[in-house]
Amino acid sequence: MKRKDSLAIVLTSSCIICFLLSRCPVQAQEKLIPKDTTYNTLRVWRQIKKEHPHIKPAVDNSRGLIEWRNLVYAHLPATVYGDRDLHLDIIRPSDKEKRTAILWIHGGGWRSGNKEMDIPIAQLLARKGYVCIPVEYQLSLEAKYPQAVINIKSAILWIKEHADEFGIDSSRLVLAGSSAGGQLASLVGLTADVERFEPAHNAGYNTRIRAIVNLDGVVDFMAPMSLNLVRKSDSPDVFWLGGSFIEKPLIWKEASPIFWARADKRIPMLFINSGFPRFHAGQNELVGMLKHWRIAYEVHTIDVQVHPFWLFHPWVDSCVDHIDSFLQNINLNNQDI
Repeated sequence: MKRKDSLAIVLTSSCIICFLLSRCPVQAQEKLIPKDTTYNTLRVWRQIKKEHPHIKPAVDNSRGLIEWRNLVYAHLPATVYGDRDLHLDIIRPSDKEKRTAILWIHGGGWRSGNKEMDIPIAQLLARKGYVCIPVEYQLSLEAKYPQAVINIKSAILWIKEHADEFGIDSSRLVLAGSSAGGQLASLVGLTADVERFEPAHNAGYNTRIRAIVNLDGVVDFMAPMSLNLVRKSDSPDVFWLGGSFIEKPLIWKEASPIFWARADKRIPMLFINSGFPRFHAGQNELVGMLKHWRIAYEVHTIDVQVHPFWLFHPWVDSCVDHIDSFLQNINLNNQDI
């Protein structure tokens, strides 16, 4: 082959490669964030519909509501996977009244799931008169504990900073979550101003909230009902916490919301439980503490052997009614609660 022909081939190949790279989205040139999609509403429904033929998946229905989807609340530069944005949705009644906001944290074993799964319950709460905000956070395949805690606290700061834009009363901010999201809601809510968990920048705001709603979320990783489960190294809690209880006992304690409860914090708590006791590990002890301190609490049980009951009618309707009733009962306008 002549030298001129070889050079032409090299130049042509280089041009093709450059063209293909220019057509690829920027994120495709970076290391993709690993995703675990095993936890989703359709899959759960297929698993339980034979035993519960009357149930229906709650669906996304924005009719009559105002929504903002995928707003960026935090930018994480130079992560292992490149620049990274975190998002939240805002769903509210179609008026201009300032309303109580519920920041909603999805479940999935700290590893799977997404905020879109809880859009239906958020919309039902919005129809009750709340601004409901499903939030994205970094899952364990991307970032281990306590990064999700810091993410959610960043969302709290963003909401307080932008409250006026979206008709939110920042003095009435509630944290709610399901399963792993319930554990996170409890931990985040009980660790306001704890420096280890606080984001680097707060723009003059704090991460304090007014109430916690926990749907089937563990509050004590060290309770016998939780600790006695047979675990492998890739079990959701072991994987998220970076090791077993034997390997990381202080981390298991630190991640347990019950150890952050204090008499002077006075944060009312609502627990909505399934028929699976293991998801309530430590709850009886925490309720005893709240009762002793005369801090408002309620416990309700959706007595079915279905963990993610909040994803389906008619159980989601009961959840919404319990949440609305609880928030009405504790009077969020009362600064002394």
